Amino acid sequence: MLSLHVKFNSGLAKVAPLVVVVVSGAFAGCGGGGGSGAGASGQQAISLADKAVVVGTEAVTPATGTNQATTTTTTATSTPAAKAPTTTAATTEAQTTAPATTTALLTDALFAPTSFWYAAIPANAPLHANSAGFVADFLRQKQAYYQTVNINTREYASPVYVADANVPTVKVAYSNCQNKRYPETALEAQWAAVPMPSHALAADGTDQEMTIYQPSTDTLWEFWIARQASGQWQACWGGKMDHVSTSDGTWTAPYGTTATGLPFMGGQITAEELARGEIRHAIGISLVETETFTVLSWPAKRSDGYNPDQAANRIPQGLRFRLDPAIDVDALNMGQAGKIIAKAAQKYGFVVWDKAGAISIRAQNPKSYTALGQPDPYPTLFGGRPSYAVLNGFPWERLQFMPLDYGKP
Repeated sequence: MLSLHVKFNSGLAKVAPLVVVVVSGAFAGCGGGGGSGAGASGQQAISLADKAVVVGTEAVTPATGTNQATTTTTTATSTPAAKAPTTTAATTEAQTTAPATTTALLTDALFAPTSFWYAAIPANAPLHANSAGFVADFLRQKQAYYQTVNINTREYASPVYVADANVPTVKVAYSNCQNKRYPETALEAQWAAVPMPSHALAADGTDQEMTIYQPSTDTLWEFWIARQASGQWQACWGGKMDHVSTSDGTWTAPYGTTATGLPFMGGQITAEELARGEIRHAIGISLVETETFTVLSWPAKRSDGYNPDQAANRIPQGLRFRLDPAIDVDALNMGQAGKIIAKAAQKYGFVVWDKAGAISIRAQNPKSYTALGQPDPYPTLFGGRPSYAVLNGFPWERLQFMPLDYGKP
């Protein structure tokens, strides 16, 4: 496991009230890993490249993805294509909850319709026998580590660049930053021809995550510690996922950047979702301390959990949990973005996918927009709140943990 870094930044960028932009704080996680080891963690976000998601123009679907949700897009030319969703600061916080629209987004159905990411949890679903113990440990960790649940954006969240069919491919070299004593020839083959947009930038922070998605080939690439050296892209871990639209939404072991092998695009929240007023998938969440790596729950493919003292009530990686569906979210003392997340937590829940320096979820990295000269959408979407305060008022004591391997086919 890489050494743990904790970074916190409470500064807010000023943005025109017309635009949606992204983040103000970040808590670092353990780095990604792979090969034959137990796995390691990373963080992520989403960015839109030569074909950019825009709220409200022409509908486009991947050529091979017959079950894909349509995504409103515009074709890139020599001018920036990716536009942040528009919103107004006044309306954002004046309403208790934004009315959800029927606008379909890429993240609604990127993977197969049967993927766990999109499976709502029935109100009467059985709970884990130790649900109360897990809730107690969650609250302990929240109190012990910054008394908050943060939303990572610019750091430890992955930009996602959606690459047009005409984007030139480049080789991404394997950097072996972990000094492994064996080659990673399979990974190098996966990165032999990556459609890399010219404006692509990795996330800030030590994990430097980045995601490339190409609808025309139905392919997804993830990178951990991605950087350019002497003009060539390189990364330390990640993977290539073929046939994304029919995938179950997990990486084939041992690939992928998060500790569990669950892809960023499945569990990050996006600016477009917040602007729409609804998140239609489970949300990935990182904890500080989890059960030992030999105890994990589907859909996790691996774990970097560590519990040498066998402390009670440690939560296994991969475990699903939700907010009690009986709660009236509209009555909570939260801003609009927080309520949107809380409603998704009731319907789809959270999945433990990584470790970090504080409990945190990830939002699509604003570099998806700022790399194209556009503003960060999150200060407006967050109602001017710093990222660590967006979820203030969330009733974490009312969490409900699902049984081990919940939903496994």
